Amino acid sequence: MRVLLAGATGAIGTPLIQRLVAYRHEVIGITRLLANARRLEAFGAKYLVADVLDREGLLRAVSGIRADAVIHECTSLTRPPLRYQDLDKTNALRTTGTANLVEAARAVGAKRFLSQSIVYGYGYGDHGAKELTEADPFGVPADGPLGPIMDAFHEAEAQATNSDGLEGVSLRYGLFYGSDPGTKRMIHAVSKRRLPVIRGGGGEQNMIHLDDAASATVAALEKGKPGNAYNVVDGVPVTWGDLLDEMAGLVDAKPPVRVPSPVLKLAAPYGYTAMTTSMRVSNEKARTELDWTPAVVDYKQGLRMIATE
Repeated sequence: MRVLLAGATGAIGTPLIQRLVAYRHEVIGITRLLANARRLEAFGAKYLVADVLDREGLLRAVSGIRADAVIHECTSLTRPPLRYQDLDKTNALRTTGTANLVEAARAVGAKRFLSQSIVYGYGYGDHGAKELTEADPFGVPADGPLGPIMDAFHEAEAQATNSDGLEGVSLRYGLFYGSDPGTKRMIHAVSKRRLPVIRGGGGEQNMIHLDDAASATVAALEKGKPGNAYNVVDGVPVTWGDLLDEMAGLVDAKPPVRVPSPVLKLAAPYGYTAMTTSMRVSNEKARTELDWTPAVVDYKQGLRMIATE
């Protein structure tokens, strides 16, 4: 297929381009900066300079281009969000950006449309021991500062999977980590004890190595059922305390500082909400319908791989 990839220079962009090219798909990466062109070409992709939040500019950029599929991997998260407003641009990319890319998909004649989401769409808070599946509510409206975030989850998935003329699929990823600058910055912060964790270790998070996220995305492109969502997680939840302790061990650093809940909630209100959220998410549907299995079994194996690179 010829694939138009938005978010081509983000965390998942590089491994996804490499995987798509390896499977003989032709990739046109969308980037806001011409400076990224050589990077995309080095990985075997063509490039297109456009801002997905600029509808008219995006449609001008894709004029005359033909593609079979569009993949939306755009976020604006160069570092972990600590305040609710840190997600404002990512919310816009999930709402306005998705709408603009749906228009672009129609303009280039694409039939397939894949959109990025995240398991936090199942709701912030403690979900207990229940294993969440794609049949559970997703993007349910919320009050207060979580409202725009949950609305963005809902709108992005609805536009991806319910747009006339497009075979839409939503990918509900776990938290990304891998050989990307974001993970390396996190490990560096842990090594300097600049990344505290809530006392008790926080809730259980669902992880996915970037290489496995890329392989699942290609599988969804080729085999995903239109109108469906898929959980893309490794299936081994981990608390923030255990995750950051493991990172500290990799670099022979002391464990992260433990802080009381009120301190974290005051200093980083969204960070507190995310760190106290606990959920166990099933990847059975992706395994069965996409014929996909994560190669990285859990966060310990994944972090060891990063340490040896």
